[in-house]
Amino acid sequence: MEGLILAIVGAIDATGIGPWSRGSAVAYPWANVAHVLGAIALVGAIGVVDLRLMGLWRALPAEPLKRALVPVAIGGFAVMLASGTVLLAADGPALSKSGLFQAKLVLIALAGANALAFRWRQAGWLAAMSLGLWVAVVVAGRMIAYS
Repeated sequence: MEGLILAIVGAIDATGIGPWSRGSAVAYPWANVAHVLGAIALVGAIGVVDLRLMGLWRALPAEPLKRALVPVAIGGFAVMLASGTVLLAADGPALSKSGLFQAKLVLIALAGANALAFRWRQAGWLAAMSLGLWVAVVVAGRMIAYS
């Protein structure tokens, strides 16, 4: 997986994002802030939907709740993807060796697969998996700085 991450970092560098993120005094800190805000939007919105689908707040109709909050979650993910690209570009070689970063990528893939499965079958256990996986993504991401 390290080689794949390094190849992605090389492609990001070729666009100019890497040199910009490493050379700017503000790019990394603001990308980090954006990444946290994206995580709040993603986990906050999808977490409420997941909890409703797991049986909480039965008085709230699930479909309007999903229509309102799933776009917020998708927007949060988009912010995380963009800001994460800047963060990865700034420190790609070190991140490529990080077991926690690699685990985070696997968790994101699993959460994405779970979201696709959810489109075909809406089950409480899939909602629980969604909530657990996205929380694990955030925890793994925050722990990278301490590894």
